[in-house]
This record gives sequence, structure tokens and C-alpha cells, in this order.
Amino acid sequence: MDLSVLVLEQAEDPISPLKRLPFGMRGLSAPTIEAFYRRGMLDDITAPQPAKDDPGNRSAPASAHWMQQARRPAGHFAGIQFYQDNVDTAKWQYRLPSPAGTSMVIEMEHLEAVLAARATAMGVEIRRGFSVEELEQSGEIVSVRAGGETFEGRWLVGCDGGRSTVRKAAGFEFVGTDPEFTGYSVEVEMADPDKLQLGRHYTRTGMYTYSRPGTIAMVEFDGGAFHRTQPITLEHVQAVLHRISDANVTITALQLATTWTDRAHQATEYRNGRVLLAGDAAHVHSPLGGQGLNLGLGDAMNLGWKLAATIRGDAADGLLDTYASERHPVGAQVLDWSRAQVALMRPNRSSRALEAIIRDLIETRDGATYFAERVSGVSLRQDLGGSHPLVGRSAPDFELADGTKLGERLRRGQGLLLDFGPGSPLQALANGWSERMTYVAGTAKDRLGLSALLVRPDGVVAWASDTAPDLEDAAQAASRWFGEAKPVAESA
Repeated sequence: MDLSVLVLEQAEDPISPLKRLPFGMRGLSAPTIEAFYRRGMLDDITAPQPAKDDPGNRSAPASAHWMQQARRPAGHFAGIQFYQDNVDTAKWQYRLPSPAGTSMVIEMEHLEAVLAARATAMGVEIRRGFSVEELEQSGEIVSVRAGGETFEGRWLVGCDGGRSTVRKAAGFEFVGTDPEFTGYSVEVEMADPDKLQLGRHYTRTGMYTYSRPGTIAMVEFDGGAFHRTQPITLEHVQAVLHRISDANVTITALQLATTWTDRAHQATEYRNGRVLLAGDAAHVHSPLGGQGLNLGLGDAMNLGWKLAATIRGDAADGLLDTYASERHPVGAQVLDWSRAQVALMRPNRSSRALEAIIRDLIETRDGATYFAERVSGVSLRQDLGGSHPLVGRSAPDFELADGTKLGERLRRGQGLLLDFGPGSPLQALANGWSERMTYVAGTAKDRLGLSALLVRPDGVVAWASDTAPDLEDAAQAASRWFGEAKPVAESA
């Protein structure tokens, strides 16, 4: 059953300097990369971009401070780096070799172009220059007024950013903590750039990061007073840079500038009737650590198949409610991760003392591994209520006997029942859900001690067994995530 999808996009033009390097650089985490891999999009995402001498170059800038180090960085926490050679990946017992790695750098403009092309190819209509003005729910219909026109649909998903009109119009509660600082990302020309130290630095008034030739990020603890309240002038940026860095640097040209804050708010619910929230409309926080894009894409991957099943009419009871019960805790965790980094950045003696302790911890093997797990998303486990330690985690990318891999088998957007036990009765059970899941029997190069597992369309393990499968447990798990089974005679 094909579903009709309409995207109303506020921006008339998808092209923006802020979506290109240096400010458009984004880090993708393991769950995000796996999602693209499982939908057959990874090759497009990683396709070579123009060379560095091309003005439209999309590769990571070689001048970035983290590219100039002898050790390979694996990430950072509040600017405190940890390194790949310190990360003990042997502790990640449920990860197998896969085309989907644990991290990737990409330009936002390129990523959006790939996503738009995929949506269009699937029949999605994208209408640009339409900003939502108001909405109304009535029975099974949601009406939206945008760009002087009225649109109707059975469901509305608000993905319209941190100041979401959809969230406000639908009456969602948005709670959290107010900002402590104004952050600046600027591209400048300087008369004396050598006076400014390269890299990331804590100072007595805040923090700054400098990469050649003139990319600067700064944080000033002013309670967020300057964010979106005044035009960003060369004179203002010059004054902030002096206060933050104590360097007598002269800015001769301001080429690009934007501000941001550490405001951390989250919707108390992700659903109100037939209106749902995802991405920044559901949660906002500082960009520290690059978690925001990944959090929003994780929302989309979780919600998409559940909403589709609900519209088709074959969803299990309460399936759509699991979107909020699974993703709200993940969002809350990311907001706290952001707040913890702000606590380390405050320009006071207590924060500097705490910073010194974190630096010692992050340099240990266990410490680096912990931070790598959190930043990369490898440790992510959603609470699905199962007893097996793999339930709620991303499915390992098993290499099957026919040479295919689990990730490739998920490209149709269906669930997957992997049966590693010869002569197992699981196939008869799977027949009842044959239109919603694929049954695969055989063995794998490395079974990780498993006898069988059930994988949801989003790649999350819904049920797993190390011993002879319990058919009743397997059937209950299938019913919970895929609805009622059809009689075998009808599904044959």
C-alpha cells in the first residue's frame, strides 16, 4: 500500500552558506550511519565530493585543528578530546564488521540533497516556501494553513525546528533550562591571525576554537543575551573575541556569522492526537558534541515505520505510542549530556577543577571507551522490556551464509526473523507475518552465540535467544511489533 506524503518546507532555497563548510560540517554517529546503510543510501551519502581546490568543496577542511594532531581524535566532551588509540572496541560485543562505521563527517548541504532525492524518488511531494501558520485537528483529519493555502491529511509530523509553530499551535508543553551563554560561529579575515592560538582553549571568560585561515567558534557566558536579538556586526564580533581570547587581534572583514545558545528544552509528550513532533521541534540543546542532527534522524527512523503501519491498518495496538516511550528518554539523555558539557565550560574555578578530573579520566582506556560509546551511539539501548541484553540495541551486521549481510536485508523496510537453528519451527511461526517480515534461515559467519533473533524495520532487535527458541516468546514479540498474524492459509 503506497502512502501519500507531503512535505511543507519553509525555506524556498535549500542552498545556504551555513550548510556548507566550514559551518555546515556535521558528524554522523553509528545509529545514523547504520540507518542510511540499511536503507541503501550509504553509497550516496559517502559519494566523493568536489576536490579541495573547488570552491564548492565539501570535504573536511585540512586546516581544522583536529586534523593537525599526531593522534587520531575519536571525539570530544566539552572540548576535551579523546583518541581512537585509547578506545577498547573489544568491549562492544554486539558489533560486527560492517560498511557502517561508528563516525563520519559530512556537509549538511550534501546530506540534505541526498535525503531530498530519496524522498522524491519514493513519491514524496516537497513544496518549498511554505511556512505553517496554523493548524486544526478534527476527527481523523488535520488541517494546516501554510503559505496562504490549506492542506489536509490524516497525520501531521512537526519537524519545523526549535521555534516550532506546529508544537505551539498543537499545545505541546516545552520545558527545560534557559541558556547560560551565547555561542558564535564566524568566518573572518584578520590583520594579525598569528596572534590567536590555534585549537580549542578555555579562558577566564569563556572558550574559543580557532582554525586557519579564519574560522572561529566562541562561547561567552552572558545568559544567551545576544542570540537573535541584534545584528551581528564586525565590531561586536571583534569585542567578543577580545574579551574571550585576551588576544589583541584585529578583524578586517566579517564574511559569515551566526549565533547559538545552550538552551535545553524538550516536549513533555511527542504526540497530541494526530500531531507528532520530531527533531528540534521535540527537543533543543546546544550543538556541543554534534548530537542534534543524529537525534533528529533517530526520531525519523523510529517513527517512520510505526506511522506507516498505523496508516496501513496493520499496526499492533499501541505501536505508535512506543515512538515517544522509546525516543523521549533518548532525547532527555542527550539534553543532559549537553548540560554536563556546559557545566565544564563555565569560567570559574569549580569548573576548571572538574575539567582537570575529566581530562585525567578521559585519557584512561576505560574513560576513552566510555566517552566513545556515548558520543558514537554504540551504547544506545532503548527499553523494549526484553530480558536478553541485545534487545533494544542495534542489530549486529551478520554476514549470512549466502554472502549477504543483515543490513542489506533490511532495505525493503520490513522486519527480519533470523533463524540460525536447522530444523527450527520458527518458519511456521513467521508465515503469519510474511507480509511484514522476512524469514531468513541458515547460519552466519559469526553468530555471536545466538540461535535466533527478530529485528524491527528500524534495525533494532525486538527479540533474541541464545538457546532453542521459545515459540511463545517469539510469537509474543512478533505480535507486539508487527500486529496480529494472518492465518497461514491467507498469507501463503
